[in-house]
Amino acid sequence: MKKNNNRISRSEKLNGEFQKTIYDILLRKVKNPLISEMFSIVKVDTSSDLKHATVFISIYSTNAEKKQTTFEAIKSVANKVRYELAHAFSHIRTVPEITFVLDDSMEYGAKMDKLFKEINIREED
Repeated sequence: MKKNNNRISRSEKLNGEFQKTIYDILLRKVKNPLISEMFSIVKVDTSSDLKHATVFISIYSTNAEKKQTTFEAIKSVANKVRYELAHAFSHIRTVPEITFVLDDSMEYGAKMDKLFKEINIREED
């Protein structure tokens, strides 16, 4: 489905709804003590047939081990998240299979910003 300047496609709308709902499910319905670090759902990309959804997740932690443990714990509950999505979106015929992907773009951006600031400070001296 092509989008006009003023229209949002069905999959874009669902991606936004999935993003909010998946975050809520992970925060409120999944009780896993290994999910200990703060996280956000950066974006969701669903296939056009709605059979697959890639969920990009960012985890905020200064401890690499805790970050990885949290990510692995989130990946391990993908079926539970899909089950909860099916209940939340009962009007949709197909609820996508979920794949979580770690998104480090915000962390990379912060690192680059820090480097640029250091360069600017050195140039001022």
